[in-house]
Amino acid sequence: MKKFFMMTAVVAVALTLSSCDCFKKMAKNPEAVQVVCTPEVLVLNNGKIAADVTATIPAAYFNKKAAIKVTPVLFFEGGAVAGETLLLQGEKVASNGMVVSANETMNISRHIEFDYQPAMDACELKLLVEVKCKSGKCKEFTLVNANTGAVLTEEQLAVVANNDEAAYALKSECGRQIAVGLNVLQKDIDYAVAMAPEVNNYKNVNTTVVTADLVYKINSSVLSKKAANTEEVNALKASVESYLNNDRAAQSVYVKGYASPDGPEKFNDKLSDKRSQSGLKAVQKLLADTGLNIDAAAYGEDWEGFKAAVAASDIKDKDLILQVLSMYSSSAEREKEIKNLASVFSDLKTDVLPQLRRAQIVNTIDVTGKTDAEMVALINAGRASELSVEELLHIAEVNAEVAEVALTAAATTYNDARAYNNLAIVLANQGNYDGALKALDNAAKAGSKSEELNNNYALVYLAMGETNKAAVYAQGANAEVQALAAAAQGDYATASKNLEGYNAAIVQVQEGNLVAAQNSLAGDESAKADYLRAVIAAKEGNNTAAKAALQSAVAKDPALAKKAAKDINLASLR
Repeated sequence: MKKFFMMTAVVAVALTLSSCDCFKKMAKNPEAVQVVCTPEVLVLNNGKIAADVTATIPAAYFNKKAAIKVTPVLFFEGGAVAGETLLLQGEKVASNGMVVSANETMNISRHIEFDYQPAMDACELKLLVEVKCKSGKCKEFTLVNANTGAVLTEEQLAVVANNDEAAYALKSECGRQIAVGLNVLQKDIDYAVAMAPEVNNYKNVNTTVVTADLVYKINSSVLSKKAANTEEVNALKASVESYLNNDRAAQSVYVKGYASPDGPEKFNDKLSDKRSQSGLKAVQKLLADTGLNIDAAAYGEDWEGFKAAVAASDIKDKDLILQVLSMYSSSAEREKEIKNLASVFSDLKTDVLPQLRRAQIVNTIDVTGKTDAEMVALINAGRASELSVEELLHIAEVNAEVAEVALTAAATTYNDARAYNNLAIVLANQGNYDGALKALDNAAKAGSKSEELNNNYALVYLAMGETNKAAVYAQGANAEVQALAAAAQGDYATASKNLEGYNAAIVQVQEGNLVAAQNSLAGDESAKADYLRAVIAAKEGNNTAAKAALQSAVAKDPALAKKAAKDINLASLR
């Protein structure tokens, strides 16, 4: 804690030059009254600038007929904001101020608080002093120069009466400085970096499977003309042909031979093989004009198909049949136990088993989508609406240059909640928090109730300084968001437990843990990280390292030079 000035010195000089009678004796002992401001450098916290000022007035000092008004004023470029005025008066003054005892030492403490404005980044906290005596030149409260004690001239008082830059400048000249600079490091917390995107379902290769069954009679591998010319088979053929001219599509046709699981297993294995071969010949003839290679294989008894067909059927006691399948792995045991269920076996022979006597045609189509470069080209050509919502979400994720346009298109074209949420992140990283908040509102209107949306609401409100609104969402947020909410309110001890990287370093600097802050920045080569390294080095007294780090930061982001010019943390470099 540092003493910034001696109040008695101000009063003594004022008396000497102003002939304010009741102050003459008080002015003879300039070191009697001490005033201390805490903190020495003002600190921004949760949108407020606060300080505690304490004055100690010794016994037998204050004139019983004297009155003093002391007003804390925060001066900054282009303006000034006054705090609450304290009226001190002697025991014989008839007013409503604080009476100062003539015989006892008094400690007077006041908490001063100002609402933050960006213009306050470079500021000074000063006390303006007005004096009043029954006789002399100060019969009404008169502003004096707290540094020289001179009473303002009529011309100067006329200037002070105006609420303009000239008035601020003259008042500042008259005020006695008690604190210089504002630590705004809390404002550098990066809330946007913690915002979480919602995932997309994009696949560069999309696979479609089309099937059709060639059905055989019991124990037969001879395919009838009718079985080879069903609506399902013709639909598969049409599907194959529809992709032939698509140079992004790759088709793979396969014939799988099966036997129904009723009868000897060895017989059924041979039967399924014969069906795969007869099915292959039919499919080769069916798709002869396509030029596709067609493979075939035998799969024996179709227990998986049997299970699926039973599950989808209305057969009585189907749960019992499914239980048998789960209890036995042997084909023979399964068939035996199912045949013992005489009440349902007849239904199986009619409704399930016939459809398993088949050769299944399977066409697997892999369609490769647009390349990232093709997507970017469409967006740059103003044709983003030609992309699917998943393509737009994907390209926004991998290409920051088109992210805003892509997400805007996805949001407006498809009213996709994920797109609105992710657009909010892009806008927040630009510092456009109003736009980010609007995007989150649109995500909510589009039906999103995701954890990401909740967390992002909290973070945007924190970035906007709306900590009360942020707290509503932070209650249900993850540990990192809750830690950032604590940091926004100056609770750095709580915040440091669940933060990493740059934000952890900010918190650790605020706590004075500079070594930990350096470690947290390891590997981060961003401009903001270099700037913070400069602050850390300056606080350590290593101006050489601070200058080097600041030069690196400004080279990456020239706007940081203007910030550094006002940053009290880098005052030693100026």
